[in-house]
Amino acid sequence: MRRWKIALGTAVALGAISVASVHLLDMGNLSGGTAGAAPAPAAFVMPVPVVNVVKKTLPIYLDYAARVESIRSVTLQARVPGYLQEQTAADGSDVKQGDRLYRIAPEDYQAALDQAKAQVERDTATLEYAKSNLGRGTDLAKAGYLDKDSFDQRTSNLRTAQAALAVDQAAVRTAELNLGYAEIKAPFPGRIGRNQASVGTLVSVAGTVLNTLVQLDPIYVTFNPSETDLVQIEEAKAAGPIAVDVLLPGETEPSQKGQLTFIDNTIDHSTGTITARATIGNAKFRLLPGQYVRVRLHVKEQPNTLMVPQVALGSSQLGKYLYVLGKGNTVDQKLVSLGPTDGDLISVTSGISESDQVITGNLQKIGPGMPVSPLPQPKPAS
Repeated sequence: MRRWKIALGTAVALGAISVASVHLLDMGNLSGGTAGAAPAPAAFVMPVPVVNVVKKTLPIYLDYAARVESIRSVTLQARVPGYLQEQTAADGSDVKQGDRLYRIAPEDYQAALDQAKAQVERDTATLEYAKSNLGRGTDLAKAGYLDKDSFDQRTSNLRTAQAALAVDQAAVRTAELNLGYAEIKAPFPGRIGRNQASVGTLVSVAGTVLNTLVQLDPIYVTFNPSETDLVQIEEAKAAGPIAVDVLLPGETEPSQKGQLTFIDNTIDHSTGTITARATIGNAKFRLLPGQYVRVRLHVKEQPNTLMVPQVALGSSQLGKYLYVLGKGNTVDQKLVSLGPTDGDLISVTSGISESDQVITGNLQKIGPGMPVSPLPQPKPAS
């Protein structure tokens, strides 16, 4: 019985040792073995869009605030007195030269013209009689049947009749002018304003204002360049006509074009500016006198200018910079000096080269030295 207990204890002890050995073997396989292990995740590389630097000839402009002015503007008034009978052009109408705008009652002036014409007919008959009478007197004087005094009297009557007819003819022309002045016509093409005299008003000469008329095409745009800009403008003017673009409020591209036509002869010492003026075609009447606009003077061309998208620019305490693609597809930061813009592009005067590839997106997620993955550049539309 005692032997059986000893044998049983020995068997249990050997079993425990065997299980412990298996457990240690499994732990060794887990800690030291490499077969079947998962690979470590790769580091994320930021994809970025890149574009090439654009090299082009850049037009150089000077920009100014400007005001529109009419070339001609007149106050419409009557040249003869009378009752205003009709307004033939509505307020705000666009009219052509010679269009009738107002009519003054013409009856009195028509009557005066008829009377003047009647005087012409009467004195024409008197002149014809005087001519015949002088002709007969000449024959009688040659034959000795008419004394010299009577002959001179017939000559005087002829001259008097000629003078009277000339006066009558002048009266006819005056009456015709007055009758014509009863119609107020447009002296040039333009637009009339608000009527200031109702129909039935007794208008006086140079006293009653009827309306105003302004010329709209072409039209002036006046602005004030500085003394510094005047040097560039004069140089450009010496090379040829200066083109001027006009931008209406809210426009980013010019809708009207013209030429610089006037520079004043004196600089305003209080402001250091000079008055200049451009003449602009305005066939659609989009510009009106008194309107504020912006003008852009094309003063020269700047060849071989490096341009980059404005969206690629960054700003720091050191100034403006660009991120460009460096060696091994890493980010390089380059400080740049900038020039004029052209649409969405801006010129870079220093800091980059034509061979650089500029990063234009994900700028807030990258920094100098970071690896990036450049995205393919979009192909230009065919």
